Amino acid sequence: MSEEIILVRGNNTLSGEVRVSGAKNSALKLIAASLLGQGTCIIRNVPDISDIRIMSEVLRQLGAPVEREGHTLTIDTSSVERFETPYELVSKMRASISILGPLVGRFGKAHVAMPGGCQIGARKIDMHLKGLEALGVEFVTEHGFLKATTPRGLHGAHVVLDFPSVGATENLLMAAVTAEGATQIENAAREPEIVDLATMLNEMGARVSGAGSSLIEIEGVALSSMHPCEHATCGDRIEAGTFLVGGALTGGPVTVRGVDPSFLRMALMKLELMGCDVEQGSDWVTVSRTRPLSPVDIQTLPHPGFPTDLQAQFMLLAARAEGASVITENVFENRFMFASELMRMGADIVIEDHHALVRGVDRLQGAPVTSTDLRAGAALVLAGVVAEGETRVRKVAHIDRGYEDYVGKLRSLGVDVQRVVEGAFGDDIR
Repeated sequence: MSEEIILVRGNNTLSGEVRVSGAKNSALKLIAASLLGQGTCIIRNVPDISDIRIMSEVLRQLGAPVEREGHTLTIDTSSVERFETPYELVSKMRASISILGPLVGRFGKAHVAMPGGCQIGARKIDMHLKGLEALGVEFVTEHGFLKATTPRGLHGAHVVLDFPSVGATENLLMAAVTAEGATQIENAAREPEIVDLATMLNEMGARVSGAGSSLIEIEGVALSSMHPCEHATCGDRIEAGTFLVGGALTGGPVTVRGVDPSFLRMALMKLELMGCDVEQGSDWVTVSRTRPLSPVDIQTLPHPGFPTDLQAQFMLLAARAEGASVITENVFENRFMFASELMRMGADIVIEDHHALVRGVDRLQGAPVTSTDLRAGAALVLAGVVAEGETRVRKVAHIDRGYEDYVGKLRSLGVDVQRVVEGAFGDDIR
């Protein structure tokens, strides 16, 4: 059996400048939202990653041609008549549940396979369904499919989310824009990707206000009032944060371009507390370090709190700090699976419930490790940069879901890293 892996030879070098791609977590929902445009939408700054390819195929299966040229997608949804998504695609990626809202908003019905594709927690869709039910959607589950209908049409409602769920907020937004009357989403998610989605919906003719705050208001419009648009995806704050952690880890300096620094306010604050120097401009951030890393306490929370998607990367930083750090994971219950892989490399980590006590160590050692999820995989590659010897990271498909040309960008920053096919007869280097 052969398997593609990422091979890192520790050289403690990561410095230079890199441009981040468009945000994965935004582009996926923008593709889904194009269904409401009933015409040809052009979405720019779209990362070329496996999750985007899956979502593009979901649209094609619904009857919408999707073409890519560089980082621009052209999506023609004018002739879409189908409202059923295939299990083969939806099972690969949980974000495909976001097709539910726009299908309901366009057709008043949807048949969506129950989602899969993630190992970091249950992430139940109860809040999606409860919120949509308040808008007049009725659900039945049959043979692994979620079947949605609107027997009395979509209507506005006041919806209070139990938790500021990004996915639930997005699905409600995309359904509510064509509902009759006004909708308020209270305790809404405040992530930059929500603002990006609301901006595109407004460019398509929707009336959304308050995106980025905990109260989003939508004044429903007729579906006939919605039209296609051109839109550029915001920069990926998590990819940016990952490279900035790399700069903090080795001393840098590392400059990331193509992202709004305000998207990373909490993470940048923690980097400064750990002894890093942070400079920023309108669309760039530079991180460098000349002092030892200091320990830090981190609690993951919905935006504008510390992002759970940067928790693994900061656990790696804490593993090299002088002293003990405490990391508390409040969003996903299985995200500490990464810790056991980092411990294989010599990290000193004790897990108790949703808390991790991380005692800094002088050195890490290269080892064979396995990506347990998207962000953990990226962090394990960074760990290999500062580890002694070779680190072999397996299950790199996780990384490919969210990082475009991760190895190529790291190589441009001086990292000794490559993708190889590991097999019984040695390595085939690519």
